[in-house]
Amino acid sequence: MLKKLVDDLHVAKIDGLAATFQRSGRIGFWSQLILASFPIILMLFIFTFSGSVSGPRSGLPIVGWLSMLNLMVLVFTTIWFFRYQNLGKRIADPVTRPTESMVVGTVWIGLVASGLGLLFSLVVMLVEVGQMLFYFLSAPQGGIPTLQTTQSSLGGSWVSAVDLASLMALVLMLAAEVLATMLGMWLLFRTTHVYGAQAKDAA
Repeated sequence: MLKKLVDDLHVAKIDGLAATFQRSGRIGFWSQLILASFPIILMLFIFTFSGSVSGPRSGLPIVGWLSMLNLMVLVFTTIWFFRYQNLGKRIADPVTRPTESMVVGTVWIGLVASGLGLLFSLVVMLVEVGQMLFYFLSAPQGGIPTLQTTQSSLGGSWVSAVDLASLMALVLMLAAEVLATMLGMWLLFRTTHVYGAQAKDAA
């Protein structure tokens, strides 16, 4: 009787973990998909009306590369969260249930990817904001009209709405990676807790 009760408790915990993976996978997938679509739509809108996504201000080449890498990481984590839904179904099935090391390894891959996305977003934002701060400090302190200054010290460039739209896109991508990291840590905690309790009870 006691063994049956323990087995039922194990099954309930595993089913709960499977449901957590499926639910978190759906939340992470759709949230990242929506947050990633806004920067793309925003850049397409800017390109349609201005003919360029970089704006009149000359930026560092590494910023463009890091932005592309960040977008690729965001696409990867979005696909990875879709994979969590299938992993949850496998956990619920005793025949296809993976081991703890495999589940933890899968979650860690997602965490490392989202961590890289956070790093790329923060570096790009720091560089972009620092460069715009330099432009503002170099311009005469006269209010909004100084946004389009063409002083020779600035190399004939100015801060425009495109730059602010680019920062908005970065903020949205950063929010997506923060959400992915939080959900990944929650899944890691749930996995180690459930599998660890199961191993302890079996011993």
